Amino acid sequence: MNFIAAGLSDVGLQREHNEDAFVIVAEHRLFIVADGMGGHRAGDVASKMATHAIASFFQATASEDATWPFSFDPHLSVDENRLVTGIKLANRKIFEASVKHREVHGMGTTVVGALFSKERSRLYVAHVGDSRAYRVRDGEITQLTRDHSLVNDYLLVMPDMTEEQRDELPKNVITRALGMQDSVAVDMVPDEPKVGDVYVLCTDGLSGMVTDDEICRLVNEAGDDMEKVVKDLVTMANQNGGDDNTTVVAIQFTE
Repeated sequence: MNFIAAGLSDVGLQREHNEDAFVIVAEHRLFIVADGMGGHRAGDVASKMATHAIASFFQATASEDATWPFSFDPHLSVDENRLVTGIKLANRKIFEASVKHREVHGMGTTVVGALFSKERSRLYVAHVGDSRAYRVRDGEITQLTRDHSLVNDYLLVMPDMTEEQRDELPKNVITRALGMQDSVAVDMVPDEPKVGDVYVLCTDGLSGMVTDDEICRLVNEAGDDMEKVVKDLVTMANQNGGDDNTTVVAIQFTE
């Protein structure tokens, strides 16, 4: 299988500057979306640091004799280890910069990344925070990631919470992000793409403004045009209020 991919980032209608970032590294079949946070433009520093650090790690480890900064997890494949290590390295760089430089103290970023392994015909999705990955297959959408949020953490320990109890919890509070501590737990989701599948990586500027059903509809209507997918999704987020920056990467698998 091969793939076609496109990405788009937009400031939205309510924010003065864009704290999101994305990168597509086609030669490594790597796709990253990050949503920065922190005042005085520190969020955009963190998101750019994350995408750059992960992409640079993949470039630096293209040869087999490269040195990795973290230990190898024997329960994961080489590709999974590479993606997780890149994210952990980004976390450490952001945390160290936050501690060292007063003007960006407290900055952080969410991240969702996907790596396609041709050898295994697998797409490995790793994430920290509430940036999401979706798969659209045969006209239906599936959320592959689980938001690291206060609401979801409560639901894990109290799965029988009522709607009223959920409504009392503060929304958009994330419980995990890059740069918050010197180490971070990275969640990994392996998936097996089929020809025609479209994967959508996005910040909460999309998922918070556009329903899953609307995302699915726009992806299906765009067909094989990934540039149209990302443009239509960003446009709808803005039509629905554009409360946040919106960043989308779409990947379609082809013959």
